[in-house]
Amino acid sequence: MKAFFKYVLATITGILIFSVLMFFIMIGIIGAMVSSVGSKSETVTPSNAVLLINLDHTITEKTEPNPFENLDLPGYSGARSLGLNDMVSRIKAAKDDGNIKGIYLNVSGVNAGFPTAKAIREAILDFKNSGKFVIAFSDVMSQKGYYINSAADEIYLNPQGSLDFRGLATSVMFFKEAMDKLGVDMQILKVGTYKSAVEPFMMNSMSEANKEQVNSYLGSIYDTFLSDISASKKLSVDSLRGIANGYLIREPEDAKKYGFVNNLLYKDEVFAKIRTKLGIDEKKDIPYVSILDYTNKPSAGEAGGDRVAVLYAYGEIIDGEGMDGQIGGDKLSRELRQLRLDDKVKAVVLRVNSPGGSALASENIWREVDLTKKVKPVIVSMGDYAASGGYYISAAADSIFADPTTLTGSIGVFGMIPNFQRLFNEKLGVHFDAVKTAKFADMDVDMDRPLTEEEKTIIQGGVNKIYQVFMKRVADGRKLDVAYVDSIGQGRVWTGKQAVDLKLVDRIATLDEAIKAAAKKAKLDNYRVSEYPRMKDPFSSILSTSKEKIKMWMLEDELGDYVKYYSELKKVSKQSGIQARIPYLVEIY
Repeated sequence: MKAFFKYVLATITGILIFSVLMFFIMIGIIGAMVSSVGSKSETVTPSNAVLLINLDHTITEKTEPNPFENLDLPGYSGARSLGLNDMVSRIKAAKDDGNIKGIYLNVSGVNAGFPTAKAIREAILDFKNSGKFVIAFSDVMSQKGYYINSAADEIYLNPQGSLDFRGLATSVMFFKEAMDKLGVDMQILKVGTYKSAVEPFMMNSMSEANKEQVNSYLGSIYDTFLSDISASKKLSVDSLRGIANGYLIREPEDAKKYGFVNNLLYKDEVFAKIRTKLGIDEKKDIPYVSILDYTNKPSAGEAGGDRVAVLYAYGEIIDGEGMDGQIGGDKLSRELRQLRLDDKVKAVVLRVNSPGGSALASENIWREVDLTKKVKPVIVSMGDYAASGGYYISAAADSIFADPTTLTGSIGVFGMIPNFQRLFNEKLGVHFDAVKTAKFADMDVDMDRPLTEEEKTIIQGGVNKIYQVFMKRVADGRKLDVAYVDSIGQGRVWTGKQAVDLKLVDRIATLDEAIKAAAKKAKLDNYRVSEYPRMKDPFSSILSTSKEKIKMWMLEDELGDYVKYYSELKKVSKQSGIQARIPYLVEIY
């Protein structure tokens, strides 16, 4: 007993010492933040400068506050990122900035989907209308990297580098066999022939229906990819297809031979060309300004007057508040409600970039969109994804605009209930026994036994009901018959270009065009564009930064690009209730 108290006392002492240390560490972090915030000033753009665009950082839909980005913390590099909203607006500002003479693209790859890449590319094409130069150079260019670089006036590749151009592909990771070995049975309940979000947990390869839809949307994205490059490089689409099919660009010389790049140069030779364009001496440094530091923005319109609100909804849809990078059903509903009640806001543009998620949260958001539409115009602008739950929350809008490569549709629902009985009993030797007061008291609670057939029937009935409601929301919002919605639904994924033909989307348009359409519908001539949710100040941000988010920052530092697979598995493990989600993690390369 004496030893027991000694160990308890030692444990309490250890906890107290750890708490004191953590307190002083946090004081140090906040002190460093105060110093960082206090000393931070806006970057002054030198005259005769070049805007450097390097996309080796994460590109989110909207810039997310990171209170630790300027801190030197153990195990965290403080990597910076920039949202698509700020990236596009800064390129627009640079177009009219007399101090910026051109853009230097140093793009190898793009950590985002094709709609994001296209939005950046179109901003660069618009920048060229100013008459300023755009030069692209890289040692290595991925296909998405080349897609953006192809907007430049001149493209240069390292003589010993590489340019990837061999067609698009996508692959799916399947977990069924691994789960079988672990003794976990995933019980699937779904509606939709093409609702393949559950396939990785019940199969070891794609179903024929899934292969059909993937071939369809991948082909549509490829058509846009080729036609955009064709327009910029004056190469026919058929020629581009032939080059990709034959994998004819294997060496840097091939890229020059087929007209993909202007020449093969080393970086110093490219810098010499930029100096010539700027008219500066070869011994002088080129005055670069990184897009991460360039703080200029185009005018948002008249302050204090009528506003068009751009409300960003990006990430997985979850119940509750959520955090940055997620669509919390309660939080987004509240944002919509506040915008509806704000008399200065005359129209709302809902920018959706979501693969979906909780069906209940999607329904709650849909309700707020529907109520808002009755008071003021609501236009949806779709990003990389607006599928399943992402389409659900869009359906009630006055109009829906999308990028041609947006992945949308996926009108279907599913539920997954894991059964850990074999894992517990056979692998771990753990057994459970239960007492209940009613027949179904432990249904969907105890995961240590399989569902009975009667329980499956009950849950499947709930899934079917939600699918019917989903279809009704789409039919009412788009003025279509429910039977027609069912025929193009069934969980099938479409591109934005295909969705226009199917009447799920009104037209192909950019976010800027959606803002102009919203203003026109609200009969506004002079207005200010305001973005929501409002950016948090650094102190609010650090106080609301969850343990989960800090862990993800650390993991990204260690795992790099592979962290996305961990994230997907973590999302699945936390799913509850009926889900309206796009199939798995869709990554096109």
